[in-house]
Amino acid sequence: MNGPTPDLTQILAIVIFALTYIVIAIGRLPGLRVDRTGAALIGAAAMVGSGVLSLEEAYKAIDLDTITLLLGMMVVVANLRLSGFFSMVTGWAVGRMHHPALLLAAVVVTTGVLSAFLVNDAICLIMTPVVIAVTRALGRNPVPYLIAVAVSSNVGSVATITGNPQNMIIGSLSGLSYSAFTAALAPVAGLGLLASIVLIALLNPGEYLTRARLPTAQLPIRFHGWLTVKATLVCLGMIALFFSGQPVAKVAICAAALLMLTRRIEPRKIYAEIDGKLLLMFAGLFIVVRGLEHAVLTKDLLAQAARFDLSDVAALTGLTAVMSNLVSNVPAVLVLKPFIEQLHNPQPAWIVVAMASTLAGNFTLLGSVANLIVAEHAARDGIRIGFGTYFRIGAPLTLITLGIGLWVLW
Repeated sequence: MNGPTPDLTQILAIVIFALTYIVIAIGRLPGLRVDRTGAALIGAAAMVGSGVLSLEEAYKAIDLDTITLLLGMMVVVANLRLSGFFSMVTGWAVGRMHHPALLLAAVVVTTGVLSAFLVNDAICLIMTPVVIAVTRALGRNPVPYLIAVAVSSNVGSVATITGNPQNMIIGSLSGLSYSAFTAALAPVAGLGLLASIVLIALLNPGEYLTRARLPTAQLPIRFHGWLTVKATLVCLGMIALFFSGQPVAKVAICAAALLMLTRRIEPRKIYAEIDGKLLLMFAGLFIVVRGLEHAVLTKDLLAQAARFDLSDVAALTGLTAVMSNLVSNVPAVLVLKPFIEQLHNPQPAWIVVAMASTLAGNFTLLGSVANLIVAEHAARDGIRIGFGTYFRIGAPLTLITLGIGLWVLW
């Protein structure tokens, strides 16, 4: 049986890629119950079924380092949550602030720092109910504090390879060490968190620019002593090994395995914390992008694309930010991959892509998964975060933090 001709192969690859990314951009396939994960898997299967890629080429396209790192971090975060570590830390941090501006600062700093090392989406899941409980106990408007959780999780996560999924992909593709990545982007995250506090306070003067003091909020803090100590020590050891230069995927999965050795936590509770949909979407997207790269992005085409100077920090920042808002940050990073890899020195460009793809997620409520997590969980508690309410903070903050990133990296 003859395979499709080269021209037909290119057409098939482009059509499959375009349809996959359209569904990912809008969130679902109209008329069918197909979400982003389903679109990625269907696209991957179509690349193989149509002959654009062989099954062996599809297997090789999946970046197992990224999948392993993300899986390991999910298990580590699950153990920290189930042990009560997050309840203890966040309860202590936000429950002792006696002025609304200080409470805002505590929310931003706690969310940002935790997101830098422990995946921002997971931190949003943890911080959202805590902030709702605190603001209700104090009789404050929860909306600006919840928006602070969303934006600071994105800003803080820019600092490290383990801060968010797109950074994990970039860490694997770029070959950058954990310490080099952090040295480049931690200043951006720090200044961005400061900008978040100032901007949210200025845009909500009635809430924050006041002399009113807050009573002490007493939150129920539940934690299991030995489990908390064990999970904390393993997590600190894991971070230390990250900075020592050990392969991050190996360290994360070994830390996860060590935490699975327990008599207290039922395994099903940990498995329930693993986001299998995200892992499947990543696997599918790796194959879809590889199919386009294999069939369409020839050496001649890449040579023509090289005329656009992606080594220019401003141009690459703008391109990445726009693409991240069109198709989300992880797909945008994968699309940029073949063009970044052909640069003479791709590592600085990867740093720019990490910065811009992450910070661009704050532009709208739909810009990142972290934003949607906060909004959806707030809605379950009867708190509505409207598109416009978010946009008046998220849009200017995105422009400010991208400006900070440009200034730092230039």
